[in-house]
Amino acid sequence: MNFDGVYIIEGKLATKSLAPGKRVYGEKLVEKDGTEYRIWDLFRSKLAAALHKGLKELPITPGCTVLYLGASSGTTPSHVADIVGEQGMVFCIEFAPRSMRDLINVCESRQNMVPILGDARKPEEYAEVGEVDVIYQDVAQPDQGSIMIKNAEKFLKPNGYALFAVKSQSIDVTARPRDTFEAMKKELSPYFKILQEIELSPYDKDHLFLLLQKK
Repeated sequence: MNFDGVYIIEGKLATKSLAPGKRVYGEKLVEKDGTEYRIWDLFRSKLAAALHKGLKELPITPGCTVLYLGASSGTTPSHVADIVGEQGMVFCIEFAPRSMRDLINVCESRQNMVPILGDARKPEEYAEVGEVDVIYQDVAQPDQGSIMIKNAEKFLKPNGYALFAVKSQSIDVTARPRDTFEAMKKELSPYFKILQEIELSPYDKDHLFLLLQKK
């Protein structure tokens, strides 16, 4: 693995902490050569699981701007913020007020994270975000595909990338996950090139991680 901003520390995935001494979700902190790294838990982050399972390209890079849909309490967004660094920016969209309180606490120690209480189905609510390099989506809604498409049309730069954690059980609990994933890829294909797909088991059951590029 050779991605800017992602490290292997003590044999595990890690990011260089933007807020030394602060844990976000109880993760292990490791100091090496005067730099603090945060061990990235594969069972707590779908992006970490996708990297571990062979994601070939990571469009989230130092200095880039990311729109993060479904930021929850900030676990994965905090690692994304570590990667983009002080020159980058992560706009964190979260709908649930309880998760938002935790997210705000995380953002207070990372100036490159902006918490926004909003509905990812209504991108007009956070139009101030502007153009972004990457969209990352992890939302538990049945209309996950249209959420990604709407946000990409409004915010994603031409030929920009998206990372999409598809939750089959949130779309249709009665359908076979494989059928749900195929239907999702068909819905996305007019708008995106599907560059890679990774099933996230055993780290996240019934989830498909997609690497997309805007057409």
